Amino acid sequence: MTEVKELTVGVLGGTGPLGGGLARRFAAAGLAVVVGSRDAERGTRIAAEMLADVPTGTVTGADNAEAARRADLLVVAVPYEGHAELLRGLAEDLDGKIVVDAVNPLGFDARGAFALHVAEGSAAQQAAALLPGSRVTAAFHHVSAPLLLDVSVGSVDLDVLVLGDDREATDTVQALAELIPGVRGIYGGRLRNAGQVEALTANLISINRRYRAHAGVRITDV
Repeated sequence: MTEVKELTVGVLGGTGPLGGGLARRFAAAGLAVVVGSRDAERGTRIAAEMLADVPTGTVTGADNAEAARRADLLVVAVPYEGHAELLRGLAEDLDGKIVVDAVNPLGFDARGAFALHVAEGSAAQQAAALLPGSRVTAAFHHVSAPLLLDVSVGSVDLDVLVLGDDREATDTVQALAELIPGVRGIYGGRLRNAGQVEALTANLISINRRYRAHAGVRITDV
């Protein structure tokens, strides 16, 4: 397995809460991070803001395609509505690379969050269909964005479930998750089981709203 700290990590959706929080934590852990945005100028601006929070980090900005080209491993943390359209044009740039899909296909109405139907079974399986040459995994669905964004929070106390069909890729993503203090990376099964993991986020949102918390997931006896 490639030493994870040697990787350049791209984050698509790095201008959003989850992607921005992950990018900050990876930079704080010493990784080179590329923040992707639809607009390269915005990506550069957000990268500069991250460096203000993590002054010892290495963070640069780019448009999404350039971030995909420069990254060894790419985290996708964009809204589900734009997920397929974004990935459809990146297959060549991501060929052979580990792609970590962190997208939760959720809808919201007056009764709260709920899981959306995805024809492929999950957002991660949709990514795998659109990126046939990539090593697609699923992870980071249940991490609280506010906790990630606040780098003064020393420990983020939860487990990150990592799913995928490529053992080396899931091992790498588990190691990536464990660069965030307090986090354990736990293998969660094959990619075909990603749907229920993505859907569980709706339950966690309900828990957090009821208890005004930042609830996560812990796996016992492991």
